[in-house]
Amino acid sequence: MTSPLISPPAVPHAAKRAALLETLARPLQQPPAGSGVVGQSLARGSAGIALWHIECAHADVGARQRVHTWVRTALAEPVSTSAIAGLFAGLPAIAFLLDVAETVIPDYRSAVEKCHAHLIRLTHRRVTAAMARIDRGELPGFAEYDLLHGLTGIGQLLLHFLPGTDALARVLTYLVRLTEPLRIDGDLLPGWWVAHDPDPLLPTPGGHTNLGLAHGISGPLALLAMALRAGITVDGHREAIDIICAHLDRWRCHTETGCWWPYWINRGDYARGGIEQTGPGRPSWCYGTPGITRACQLAALATRDTSRQRTAEAALAACLADEVQLDLITDLGLCHGWAGLYCTVGRAAADADNPALAAQLPHLAQRLIQHAAATRPPDHGLLDGTAGIALALSAITDNGAVAVPRSGWDRCLLIA
Repeated sequence: MTSPLISPPAVPHAAKRAALLETLARPLQQPPAGSGVVGQSLARGSAGIALWHIECAHADVGARQRVHTWVRTALAEPVSTSAIAGLFAGLPAIAFLLDVAETVIPDYRSAVEKCHAHLIRLTHRRVTAAMARIDRGELPGFAEYDLLHGLTGIGQLLLHFLPGTDALARVLTYLVRLTEPLRIDGDLLPGWWVAHDPDPLLPTPGGHTNLGLAHGISGPLALLAMALRAGITVDGHREAIDIICAHLDRWRCHTETGCWWPYWINRGDYARGGIEQTGPGRPSWCYGTPGITRACQLAALATRDTSRQRTAEAALAACLADEVQLDLITDLGLCHGWAGLYCTVGRAAADADNPALAAQLPHLAQRLIQHAAATRPPDHGLLDGTAGIALALSAITDNGAVAVPRSGWDRCLLIA
């Protein structure tokens, strides 16, 4: 097996990448009829596609009209403030969209202020319900705490756009309480243990502790770490980071080529203190080593733990040098494909002491471009589709490194 560190392929000429981007962006020019039905979805709808045009508008004034068009489409239906509204759907998604849009177009100030007022009220309702659930000694679900639907995603939005509010402080206080163990059927389980399956096709009898960045405990870890780096803390903040890090340390696996983490730990594995899985799964943003190591790296930077930082960066570098792991990636998108891997590694490399991460970026850029040229995205959305792939491709520089998004759109991925 040849490591891409030895001889990384050249990144294609800018003209080739530009042609590919032009092809991908063509169906994103105008919203199709009826697209407002999923307008408030960052994952698949108009709100997510609008992020592509916002990023373009930072370099191309002509793209601003397309921003307006897609924002109007996203707002075509009444904005949802339901109990399941989160960063990727409903009011928080619209608030994120408008906040990002305001980085290039000031026209949305009034709408942003209205969204923020509703967002703060929604956050307080969600935190109150979550705290009451903890008081009852019941288990949470993903939708309570995770990035896509839960309070971690809402907290990320508040951290970047409303950092001084009581709403953010309450979210952080909730995440601290989430790390308190719960006694369920006589067993002491992590406070973020969920009783449901991670996927209907992947049953976990007795529930599981999820380790991923999108739905698992790495998401709260990343948010707590970023808040600490920003100087925003609550009682028990550092202790909560330590508890989550200890949990990830406990389930870190080792092979001859490096460290890796399983996606989740089921009840049987937890009781035995070990897993049956013999090797790493697909290395992706949402699950697996890349997303988890980015969260661990952020925690290490926040707590100035150089040993933890070295461990996290070495694990990510080993993952990227393992072509067997990389060959497990069969998708293009941000969620679990090449686009998300490239963006995640780019952010990690920018903060890293380990030069191996930056050295891997040309190889990852090459793989992303090759697969984007040969594969049709399943939809036009942000997480799995054309918009997210285009955003990742547009970040590739001539030397293969990742350009920091001028709009900050990738904050919704909790990697920045």
